[in-house]
Order: sequence, then structure tokens, then C-alpha cells
Amino acid sequence: MKTKYIDLIDQTFYFPQEEFTLQNNELHFHGVDLMALIAQYGAPLKFTYLPKISENINRAKQWFESAIKINNYAGNYNYCYCTKSSHFNHVLNEALKNDIHIETSSAFDIDIVENLKVQGKITNDTYVISNGFKRDQYVQNIARLINSGHHNCIPIIDNYEELNLLSQAIDKDFKVGIRIASEEEPKFEFYTSRLGIGYKNIVPFYNNQIKDNPKVELKMLHFFINTGIRDTAYYWNELLKCLKVYISLKKICPSLDSLNIGGGFPIKNSLAFDYDYQYMINEIINQIKIACQEAGVDVPHIFTEFGSFTVGESGGAIYEVLYQKQQNDREKWNMINSSFITTIPDTWAINKRFIMLAVNRWDQEYERVLLGGLTCDSDDYYNSEQHMNAIYLPKYKKEKPLYIGFFNTGAYQETIGGFGGLQHCLIPQPKHILIDRDENDNITTEVFAAQQTSEQLLSILGYQNNILIDQNKLSEKEALLQSK
Repeated sequence: MKTKYIDLIDQTFYFPQEEFTLQNNELHFHGVDLMALIAQYGAPLKFTYLPKISENINRAKQWFESAIKINNYAGNYNYCYCTKSSHFNHVLNEALKNDIHIETSSAFDIDIVENLKVQGKITNDTYVISNGFKRDQYVQNIARLINSGHHNCIPIIDNYEELNLLSQAIDKDFKVGIRIASEEEPKFEFYTSRLGIGYKNIVPFYNNQIKDNPKVELKMLHFFINTGIRDTAYYWNELLKCLKVYISLKKICPSLDSLNIGGGFPIKNSLAFDYDYQYMINEIINQIKIACQEAGVDVPHIFTEFGSFTVGESGGAIYEVLYQKQQNDREKWNMINSSFITTIPDTWAINKRFIMLAVNRWDQEYERVLLGGLTCDSDDYYNSEQHMNAIYLPKYKKEKPLYIGFFNTGAYQETIGGFGGLQHCLIPQPKHILIDRDENDNITTEVFAAQQTSEQLLSILGYQNNILIDQNKLSEKEALLQSK
């Protein structure tokens, strides 16, 4: 009878896979020995495998290059990274090795752009696509960037007031884009995105505020779908509506030459994940070309804004199963030595699925379990609803530590969880490790951030060190008083 954990995985999925292999019944991720990582740094820990960022960027570039060639498409392709997915310096440094551009969403993003310019990581030729709802500080920062000579900063107009605000702050000619307020998927509680300008209002907006404004040049139409790029009737319908707007604008606005098909690619959330990226890109390019040819207008240059696709599959988290609680005749709770709420908040906030696998003991029998975090919150768990199906792990044995890994967690989790700040129930953030490869393809590791200490958390809470009395000094004072 096949009752081992390896048997379960092997009969349920195709295994091994490109990034997951097994050696001596222990899991390796992109060739990284995870048990060796645990032996060196302990658990819990989070890690970022930096080479995966460059790999995904170049995969997308190759897919678009192939689709443009196959379809004899006259436009160019530009890859933008959404900084909101992960603002960390090590992420931007890795991504910018690959001749890409940047999409921003708030005022402080511009400060990051300026910092990267000082380092020589980007230049005035790098596109900075400034999205989001813009108010005072964001407008001023965008203006500062453009006034300093960054001619390829393109603020995307989100509402009717922004153009006037930008015009007042920018002292030279500048380029803009317009964001379409797309219709949301039918399951949403509202019909139209709160971001952007409605389909029917874009041409009138151009005629009223841009057409006769000598200071402003419309270069881009921005199209964003909240569900991401998926092969659904909803996505194709919204894309065709977007193309109708592009064609209408292009006929009266010769400077319009770019289409930003915002909305990211999905990333792998299960060993059964199946998505044909090349097919989707071929179809998108083909649909754009056909629509433009039929209307007799030039095809646009294509921009994409990939955040999760860029950085998501580079991240992971490893925990130790501390204890098992048998709560009734059916439910066994494996308690991890950290918290899902604080380290992978999307698992409980939106039931987001990540790949979860045992790191060790693959040659031992498995059992069905639930996973619980250390906080006292009833929502601090991971179960079959998030995992797509029941959770099975090697049987808990107190004398044989069990480690589990969550993979492809590299996008949003640190910022949503409040990296470096307060954590629910004061469960500390785990150590964060950066994994890279040197010029000889050897794996290198370094500590990006140590596990949070009680002193750091107490300092945030306002408990000053000078009121924390050292117990030894207190004892000495009491002894002195007694002697008197």
C-alpha cells in the first residue's frame, strides 16, 4: 500500500517539477537545499530567491517577442514592474538588471525612482508610468521628476481634476495617459472600477482638456482588469471595448501611440497549475492587430505592468510544526511556530492559495491535518478552503521535527503584513534570507533582516528603554536598603 507522503504527491501531481525536486526525501527549491537553509538559519524564516525575478521577466519578454514576430506586429513591447508588489531594494536591483521600466502608484514611489536614478539603475529614458489616485504630494513628486528632465515619466490621468493639478505643478511640456474605468467582473459587488474614467467619457475628456492644450501630449491609453489576464469571455469582452476607445482616440489624436494592458499574469499556486502564457499573448497581439487593421489605424506599442508575475514566484516561507492538537475525533491541528496572519496575510484575508509542501520526511506516512498559527485569533489558520483540497502532511512525531514550506509568496505579503512594524499578538516577524547565485552559478545566501526582537516591538509601542528597570540593579538597590 502506498501510504508515504512521496506517494501521495507523486500520484496526485506531476512530480518532480521545474522548481521542485527531491533529494534524500528532502525538498529542494530551484536547487536550494531547504533543510540546509534551515540548519544554517533556523525556522521560521522567509526567503527570496532572486534569480527567479530575472527569469520571469525574460520569459515574458521572449513570449511577447515571439508573438510580435509571428503576427508581424508593427509595435514594440515594454515590460514594466509594479513596485507596489514589492518595493524592496533587492527586488528592484534584480528586476532592473533586465532593461525594464517602472509603474508607480503613490507619492513615495517617486522618491524610490529618484534614489534609483542617483544609483544609476535607471535613466531619463526609463519609462515611469505613474498610476493611482493623485493628490498633493504625489502630484508634486511627479512634477519634480518631470521638471528635473525625466521626459519618459507618464502620469496616467485617473480623474477629471488631475490634469489641471499636474499642469500647475509642471513647468514644461509633458506626456500623459488616460486610464479606462473598466467594468468589473460580474461577481463583484459593484459594476465599474473606482479607478479611471468611463469608456464613454474618455473621448469627450480628451476634446475638452487635452486636444487644445499645447503643454500636454496624450501618449497612452491604460487598460486594467482586476482579475488579471485570463482566458475568459469577460476579459476578451473588456479588451475589445478598450480597443474601440483606442481606435476612436487614435483617429483624432495622432500622438496616441501606446496601449497599456495592465492586469497581471497569474502565478503558480498549485502543483497542478496550468496556464498557457504564450497562447494568451499571441491572442492579445492578434486581437489588437485585427481591430486596428479593420479601423485603418496604426497598432499601438504595448506596455504591461507585471507585479506578482515578476516577484511572486521568488518568495517562500518555512515553518516548523511545533505541536499537534487533537481537538475532536476528526480534526488534528498542526501548530506552526509563527503566524499566517502576520507572515502570509493573504491566506486569511482573501483565501489566496500558495503552494504548500513538506520540506522533509517525504518517505514517511501522511495524515490529514489543519494548520494553525500562534496568535489567539480564530482566523489564524490555513485549511482546505485556501489550499484547494485537503491538507496532507507527514505524520506528526514529537521526536522527529517536521518543516513545511509555503512557496510563491513573494508579492505583497511583506507590505500587507507591515514589514518591520507591529505584528498581531506581537508574534515577531521571522528572519528574511536573500538567495542568489554567483558568476559560477553557486548558491549564495545572506541575511536581509533578522527576526524581530522584543526591544524593537516595545520601542514602536512607546515603551522606552529608560523605564525598563534591570532586575539586577533593582536587587542591588533592595540589598542596600536592607543593610541600612
